[in-house]
Amino acid sequence: MIKSMTGFGRNEVSNESYKISVELKAVNHRYLDVNTKMPKKLNMFDNSIRALIKEYLERGKVDLYILFEDYTEGQQNVKYNPDIAKEYLNYLRQMSAEFGLEDDIRVSTLSRFPEVFTMEEVALDEEALWALLKEALSGALSQMVASREAEGENLKEDLLEKLDTMSGYVDFIEERSPMIITEYRQKLMDKVRDMLEDNKIDEGRIAQEVTIFADKICVDEEIVRLKSHIAATKKELLSGNAVGRKLDFIAQEMNREANTILSKTTDIEISNIGIELKTLIEKVREQIQNIE
Repeated sequence: MIKSMTGFGRNEVSNESYKISVELKAVNHRYLDVNTKMPKKLNMFDNSIRALIKEYLERGKVDLYILFEDYTEGQQNVKYNPDIAKEYLNYLRQMSAEFGLEDDIRVSTLSRFPEVFTMEEVALDEEALWALLKEALSGALSQMVASREAEGENLKEDLLEKLDTMSGYVDFIEERSPMIITEYRQKLMDKVRDMLEDNKIDEGRIAQEVTIFADKICVDEEIVRLKSHIAATKKELLSGNAVGRKLDFIAQEMNREANTILSKTTDIEISNIGIELKTLIEKVREQIQNIE
């Protein structure tokens, strides 16, 4: 399905430990450009986040905002340090032996010595956190893709309509072009007849002049290429693939052919239609810029 590069997605998930809110905004861009704003605690997932986004999107400038609430923050666990306790105990017994003192060491006494027990904050569960972040991000990305597809469908229908109009312009130019030669021949004959009055007209010279004129204004090749480009654009639009880059190139080629037709023609009707054609191509190209 054709997708627009403009889109939005938002999702929020939580459990007993964490809450994550994800918001995505995207506009058109030549490549996939991801800009992330998230708490430092989540920086370790940056590569995984970008890899996941690439599974859903191919092009576009994407702004990603992540809000993170850690319900475990401030919670602490007691940590027992047996090596330190053992060292205290050894020294106390050594003191008892050296000074002949009663060995009255109790657990309660030993536990009060520094570093035997310490308080530590609860560590982040990276695996559980990534699972939650992935769920939130996947939900937001799915929403964005859906909005892109909806807008892409509208773009496709509008582009197909414009392409049909372009085909009509090209058909007019194709039908009108031979008439220009006939009209030019008649004008040339009339002009020469007025100049020569009763003298005989050189039909061979007239034919030669008409041939030279016809070569100068001939747009047959441009018409063939324009028809081919229009057909190719329709085919790509109906394929439903990510065709934005390819269509942009085809639109440039169509614009080139339209410019050539305008530069060759001496006919006011073809000039007017050529301008309409070029204007429409520019509109098509602008819309193509927003296709993934």
